[in-house]
Amino acid sequence: MTIRRVCFVCTGNICRSPMAEVVLRTLAERAGGPELVVSSAGTGDWHVGSSMDPRAAAALVAAGYPDHPHVARQMDRTSLEHQDLVVALDRRHLEALRALGAAPGDHLALLRSFDPEARGSLDVPDPYYGQPADFTACLALVEAGCRGLLEHLAAP
Repeated sequence: MTIRRVCFVCTGNICRSPMAEVVLRTLAERAGGPELVVSSAGTGDWHVGSSMDPRAAAALVAAGYPDHPHVARQMDRTSLEHQDLVVALDRRHLEALRALGAAPGDHLALLRSFDPEARGSLDVPDPYYGQPADFTACLALVEAGCRGLLEHLAAP
């Protein structure tokens, strides 16, 4: 199966997962492929309809990524079934996705599992209650995972 539709999932879909969405889409475009449809969603409904957290958006723009007109949404069973790969930002998200019916394996993964430097630390910490520096640190982990994910997706 050629993976084309990738969806990142975090808690509220305003920090980590939209950052990963922007990063992967940008890296794939800059590399000239593979052609991907990249989206993001949250496990909860707290922020449905909200924009990306301004601190997450600022970290992306400061790192040279395009501004992204994000609208938060919640992952549901129907959306889950229409993805080729669902990438969770931490293990709690992975458990929530399994509860929705996601199968382990090629369809479901943790973002940091694609980062060779992760060394067993597979969760991307939530920066929501932190300072701007926490968003910058989060972005660095997201970038490392997305670079590895892109290599995985581009492999024959």
